Amino acid sequence: MKKVPKHFKVFFWDVDIYSLDLKKNKFFIIERLLNEGDHHSLHWLFQNYTVNEIKEVVKKSRELSAEVAHCWRSYFNLKEEEMRCFGKS
Repeated sequence: MKKVPKHFKVFFWDVDIYSLDLKKNKFFIIERLLNEGDHHSLHWLFQNYTVNEIKEVVKKSRELSAEVAHCWRSYFNLKEEEMRCFGKS
């Protein structure tokens, strides 16, 4: 079974990266990499999760920073009211 790459530890400084399960911890992993990730980690993210899975996290997350939320809102062509991080929905 695939795991989060160990060199992503820098993005998961507060958890045991080896205990993360790609299915069980899907929301957390996607949310963290959207917020903290770099180009390489985002490439991995889109290889391991569907666009719909990632888009759902963007819509449901309350933890995305404003800057990140605006970026992904634009990328997925969403309205602010569709996204929880903007205090709507």
